[in-house]
Amino acid sequence: MPDMDEFLEMFFVECDELLDNLATGLREMELPDHEMETVHSVFRAVHSMKGAAAAFGLTDLVTFAHRFETVLDLLRSDRLAANEDVMAVLHRSSDLLTDLVSAARNASPADQTRIEDLLGELDRLIGDEGDDDDEDIEFVPLTLDFGPLDGPAETVTYIIAFTPDPEMYRTGNDPVALITALRQLGDAKVSVNTASVPKLSVWSLDEARLSWQIALTTSAPVADIQQVFEFVVDCCQVDIKEHNTCLTQDDPAISADFPDLAAPSPQDLEATPPDTDDSVKPGAIAGTPAVQNTQTSAQSATIRVSLDRVDKLMNMIGELVIKEAMLYQVIETAGFTEEPDVVTALEGIRQLAGDIQESVMSIRAQPLKLVFQRMHRILREAADATGKKVRLETLGENTEVDKTMIERLIDPLTHMIRNSIDHGLEDAVTRQRRGKPQEGTITLSAAHRSGRVQIEVSDDGGGINRERVRKIAEDRGLIPPGAVLSANEVDSLLFLPGFSSKEEVSALSGRGVGLDVVRREIMSLGGRVMIQSKEGEGTTFSIALPLTLAVLEGMLIQLRDQTMVLPITAVQETLRPTSATLHGIGKNGRVLSNRGELIPIIDLACSFGLRHTPATLDGGVLIVVETDTHKRAALHVDGIFDQRQVVIKSLEENYGRVPGVSAATILGDGNIALIIDPEEIVLSSLSEQGRSAMPFAANG
Repeated sequence: MPDMDEFLEMFFVECDELLDNLATGLREMELPDHEMETVHSVFRAVHSMKGAAAAFGLTDLVTFAHRFETVLDLLRSDRLAANEDVMAVLHRSSDLLTDLVSAARNASPADQTRIEDLLGELDRLIGDEGDDDDEDIEFVPLTLDFGPLDGPAETVTYIIAFTPDPEMYRTGNDPVALITALRQLGDAKVSVNTASVPKLSVWSLDEARLSWQIALTTSAPVADIQQVFEFVVDCCQVDIKEHNTCLTQDDPAISADFPDLAAPSPQDLEATPPDTDDSVKPGAIAGTPAVQNTQTSAQSATIRVSLDRVDKLMNMIGELVIKEAMLYQVIETAGFTEEPDVVTALEGIRQLAGDIQESVMSIRAQPLKLVFQRMHRILREAADATGKKVRLETLGENTEVDKTMIERLIDPLTHMIRNSIDHGLEDAVTRQRRGKPQEGTITLSAAHRSGRVQIEVSDDGGGINRERVRKIAEDRGLIPPGAVLSANEVDSLLFLPGFSSKEEVSALSGRGVGLDVVRREIMSLGGRVMIQSKEGEGTTFSIALPLTLAVLEGMLIQLRDQTMVLPITAVQETLRPTSATLHGIGKNGRVLSNRGELIPIIDLACSFGLRHTPATLDGGVLIVVETDTHKRAALHVDGIFDQRQVVIKSLEENYGRVPGVSAATILGDGNIALIIDPEEIVLSSLSEQGRSAMPFAANG
């Protein structure tokens, strides 16, 4: 039998989903054309958390959720308007509810002062509505029709099919309580179906096996029956049908449909454990097993698996890719590469390894929605701290990235959102003077582009004042006075450690810690940060990330006696140059004329110090690459071996930072090959200033 910790963990997983629904619903409620069902959904999320928290004795969570749902109940009954002030309180309440769940999960104390302050705000909303009820109301007499008093009210029998989902049990809702509520409406005969209950040896917490049918004879309208299931409609299946005739309590037709169930007590509703043998007894209600089996089939479509197991599987696939490369090396050495059967079998193994790797990657892939959801709260807190009106627009929140990146993206995006509010957006007076809306806009977007994930944080603020940035950098000794820097290089100064344009320390900035942390964290993920800004119109920070941290498709190239790997996502084309397409520029520069464009040529062996002077281009190969900042260059290499999948091994963790190199891999012959970072190579080679300032030029 599972212990309490396992149930508690299930509760927290359910809370994460409910909090996500709550935050999404509150933002939808701010739209002028939102539906009332959105308010109901928000109410149910808070109500479900309260009910489940009560089962675990989480008093702070229960108390606050109860007051929170009281305000939501006023909203859904149109006794309170969802204006700007009310929505601000609801958003803060949602944030506090998130913190209370986190405190319960970590067994840490809750902030009682903050709880009391928000409870006061909720009471104010409740009290204001209550004050309206105290106004003088003109008495208007009504004529009530009680129907005939000499006989019982007309009764109707309803057949109610009720099948809970697993979520219903995880949120602390009890079917017995619901059936007891139905009994208060009239006479209820209940039948529980246990036909789908398995042996205890194969029983799982994630499955809901019981279902009920209730024959309810009542004079209450069907709306009252529906109201009993109002708070659980999202986690169960309920079908209410009126019986073809009005039946009395002792009608034999009901007894035929519900044998051996004469007015059971609530304790009788508990299902009798199934037999320990493989046989099961048929259900009392015809048709119910079919419903139950359908539900069970749907539940088996998803399972929960520990991330550690998925990581272990991914590591094994990485080793499989390495072994496949080694096998190819052995076959090539033995001279069997011309054997059709050997080639076909080897290609089949390579294809199978690739398919398995893609399948596991899809399992590890998670949408960025969870990260984007958190940014709404970061924005609200930063806006309150600065006194600015800001709204956040999100695009592409369903874009998927590797699971290991999700948590590590939160801090960088937090810094960027705060930076955009504190530094990028002007105050309301300045925006009004410039003809902009008083409310600033920050756009957070994500999309898949050229085999990478592109995340952008854009604001409609004043843009980067490059002259001021340069002066601050000179005053702090970060660059020599009078240094000749391009616009991109000036923007890249923002990523230097210790740089801050704030003269005073505030809750958000001024300590010299921020964008340098962003750059370092993103680079550790194999990505990079770029800036685009236009003074007076705004700034866009772009993050480019690999789709996975485990495997990449690479081109094996030769630089003198070294083998290196160039990511295939950066490659535009490969070619052998002719004298007609080559031109000299400056003292030692060379460019390639390709389709009407002059592309600078970079000797990769020189970039890595493998030779001191650029080699002649006779017999060499040029690989045209394009960086995430849309800069193009032709990389001169001595040869191209192959194109294959390689397993990424962190170089910084095992050795240290190497300029122009993003990671390493193990080749089929057991040797280590460095994985080139084309972005850094290109940017650091375009100008002398770029080479002397590689740590930050690589991110411009």
